[in-house]
Amino acid sequence: MTASWNALHFIRPDALWALLVLPLLVAIWWLRRRRANVWRQTVDAHLLRHLLVGRDRRAWGGLLPLLLGAVIAIVALAGPSWRQVAQPLWQTPSPLVVALDLSSRVTATDLPPSRLLQARAKLATLLRERQGGEVALLVYADDAYAVAPLTDDMANVALYLDALAPDVMPRDGQRADRALETAVKLLQQSGARGGDILLLTDRADADAEQAAAAARAQGFLVSVLGLGTPQGAAYRNGEGQIVPARLEEGSLRGVASRGGGRYARVASDDKDLAALDVLTPRVSADDSREGQGRTWRDEGFWLLPPLMLLALFAFRRRGALAVLVMIAALPMAMPMPAHAAEDTWWQRADQLDQQRLSTGVDAYRKGDFKAAQQQFEGIDTDAGWYNLGNALARQGQYDAAIEAYDRALKKHPGMADAVANRAAVDAARKRRPPQNNDQNNEQKDGKQPPSDTSDPGKNPGQGQNGDAAPPQDKGEQGQSPPPTSGEPKDGQSKGGKSPPQAADSQAQAEADAAQRERMQQAMQRQGQGDGNDKAQGKVSGTPQQREQQQAVEAWMRRVPDDPGSLLRAKFQLENERRKREGR
Repeated sequence: MTASWNALHFIRPDALWALLVLPLLVAIWWLRRRRANVWRQTVDAHLLRHLLVGRDRRAWGGLLPLLLGAVIAIVALAGPSWRQVAQPLWQTPSPLVVALDLSSRVTATDLPPSRLLQARAKLATLLRERQGGEVALLVYADDAYAVAPLTDDMANVALYLDALAPDVMPRDGQRADRALETAVKLLQQSGARGGDILLLTDRADADAEQAAAAARAQGFLVSVLGLGTPQGAAYRNGEGQIVPARLEEGSLRGVASRGGGRYARVASDDKDLAALDVLTPRVSADDSREGQGRTWRDEGFWLLPPLMLLALFAFRRRGALAVLVMIAALPMAMPMPAHAAEDTWWQRADQLDQQRLSTGVDAYRKGDFKAAQQQFEGIDTDAGWYNLGNALARQGQYDAAIEAYDRALKKHPGMADAVANRAAVDAARKRRPPQNNDQNNEQKDGKQPPSDTSDPGKNPGQGQNGDAAPPQDKGEQGQSPPPTSGEPKDGQSKGGKSPPQAADSQAQAEADAAQRERMQQAMQRQGQGDGNDKAQGKVSGTPQQREQQQAVEAWMRRVPDDPGSLLRAKFQLENERRKREGR
């Protein structure tokens, strides 16, 4: 980068005050010379040079290097700078809370096929296209309820979209103000200093405008996406009556204005989301996304070589030569690790470990978990053991992964990432279904059955440094890989928030579907085999295998795949609890 000498300045100008000490050094030198002049007034000049131990000519030779070295050292400490360089920044995007109106008005058909289906599709697009940042989803009618808390696992939020309908709500109504209040609570509970709230509805009232203003006062912006058309359409309300529903853009613009956000009407493409600026997370003054910044470069190190040359004058005769010989022989005396290359002679042990961590993380990101394990092994730090546990869990070695997490916790007690991952891997190990005959045969053939990909239902907490931490690697859960090379567990921060990987989410869904299909096929074949065996008077497999198969079949039948019923029961229980508390 080209230097701009006109921009020469000092990063730490206060260090220049040390130049005031130089006159004191000159005064001391002058007093010493004056003391030597007393002898000149008493002793003849031709005898004085034989009586004095030092040489008068050495006075200036000692003072000038001292003054010059002091000036160079002080200027170097002041941090001279004349150019800027790129500086990588790790910044946290602002979270987003989406509040969807699930009153009976959302069933109106002025947005074909209905407002509800259009809202679901729009939310799916938002979750798919949003570039990082945490997202929470809540729904409201007469009251507001959280569907998913703040998380950066968009796939986990998308699981509930198809279950969203007015019939999951305990009571009909349209209280947008309560939705905004609940959204503010979600953001505050996460510790966010700022954030965005997106309201999807067709109308609002004065209470909603006041709630939007209160959210803005606490640092949260409220934007509105209008559902419907000004012409409107008829719908059947909670009492069975057919009434019209129209888009009241005036009230929605008022909410967006009071909330400091934007308003847009729902569109068939992504222009509405782009207009609301929710696809790219907003960045506040002290929280922003990963990127590149610019900073002034401290050029004071250029003054160190001349300062070191001046320091040679402080050594005795031939002392400078001895120092140079010691510096040249230093690399030969330093032990080099067995795995270090020739270019690692000048690297410390922690730098070598960090390099191996970065290499292992790169291999982990590429799906080469065996190579990542080899890199992480031997790094006796909390970061090394933590990442080793992630790599082992990805390979299905749950026991070894748990042991690695325990070693990480021994190095760093209370490490939130390791605690969460250990619990998730332990739960996955316990939930692993019994192996049936078909799966055993596949393993004999060298095939590995799909791993348990069920969601542990646990989102880890905050990072060590107070920054919002990303969902940690759940081993076989497929939540997210360990931090990238810029954010590995190197003893600085555990949380850096790593954005969810779409490929991991898709792979998780495919593995889950394949596992269910495999188990169903195995149970069907087992059932057919049992019938044939009974007809022929034979027994298929050992009693223990048949018992395990029956347990798997009962387990599969006992777990319903109905998120709508889950939400309905959850909201009903929450509604009853609020009634008991007088809310």
